[in-house]
Amino acid sequence: MPLTKEKNGELIKKYSTTDKDSGSTNVQVAILTERIKQLTEHLKTNKKDESTRRGLLKLVGKRKSLLLYLKNKNEKGYTSLIKDLGIRR
Repeated sequence: MPLTKEKNGELIKKYSTTDKDSGSTNVQVAILTERIKQLTEHLKTNKKDESTRRGLLKLVGKRKSLLLYLKNKNEKGYTSLIKDLGIRR
């Protein structure tokens, strides 16, 4: 189940730096984190859904690479983002 337009808009509004910013690293990480939470809940009830598990692992890898990029470019922004989203280091 993909993110709804409303939830996606909320995340963009909360984590964007300007009005038209919808693709910055912070926004991408926030959207990926929400999608990862949804897929994790799905897999709790559907334990044998291997295609979803593979998709989840791909999303986690993508988020990890974006977080590494953000950490190298903006250390303060990285720490505040993971604290706000509740992600472990």
